[in-house]
Formats: sequence, structure tokens, C-alpha cells
Amino acid sequence: MADSAVTTRDIVRIELPDHAPLPSRFAEADRQQAVADLLAGNCFTPQDLPPGPYVLHLELRDGRLLLDVRDAGNTPLHAYLLALGPFRRLIKDYQMVIEGHEQAVTEGAADARIQAIDMGRRGLHNEAAELLRERMKGRVALDFETARRLFTLVCALHQRI
Repeated sequence: MADSAVTTRDIVRIELPDHAPLPSRFAEADRQQAVADLLAGNCFTPQDLPPGPYVLHLELRDGRLLLDVRDAGNTPLHAYLLALGPFRRLIKDYQMVIEGHEQAVTEGAADARIQAIDMGRRGLHNEAAELLRERMKGRVALDFETARRLFTLVCALHQRI
């Protein structure tokens, strides 16, 4: 599976729990952009399931990420539980970076500072994407960009707790 430009759309709909809005408009915009980008193109191939398209229900349950994979008609196919322990530091750091970005933008910080914060955010995204791909290995094949966007959604879910 190549990690170049994503041209497939295995996931055609994302369902997130309907809880209170995220703590800021920046965090909500980040979540909305991740969903839009994910739906525009993704590679999500569960092992031992028929080919997509899939509807993916994401939620946090007892400190774990639940990935409830359903067919296009919303019939459950398989649910994966993923321990979040290995992601805790990355989630915490990502949230701190997002808060720093919001503060920098609100304060009218220099472009160089905002770009440095964005570089840090991208680095965290990349590290988390690799970890997510590794943790899903043998269960679901993900391309790099899909894993990055799913991590953004994990962070959004985590902020709503």
C-alpha cells in the first residue's frame, strides 16, 4: 500500500458521539477539517472483512478507543478496541500544542512563532500516526494520512471527556 496521495475512500461516513462541543472554536475547526479530509480520501482496510465502503463509529470507552466498523447500510461488521495508554503522552502534548497555537493566533504572534508551533504539531501527528498504524497492524491496514486524521479525531474525543 503506497502512502502517496490517497485516492480511495474506504470510509464514507464518520460517526462521533454527540457530546458537548469542543472547548474552543480552533479545536472544533481542527476536528471538522480532519473529518472532511478523511472523507475526501482514506485507506482503511480491516483484515477478514468484506471490502468497503465503511461507516466508522469512533468513541472512547473505559480508556480505550472503540472503532466500530459498519457497512454502508450501518450494519455492524466488527469492533476494534485499542488501548490508549501508549497514546497518552502524544494526546496530552497535542492538546498543549493546540492551546499554544490558539494563544499565539489570539495574541497576534509573529508568523515565525506560529510556524514553529505548527511544525511541532506536525511532528506529533507523524509520531502518533506511526504508532496508530503499528498498533492496528494485523487488524486494520491504514495509510499514513488516514492514521494522522484518525489521531486528530482521537484527540477531539479525548477533549470532550
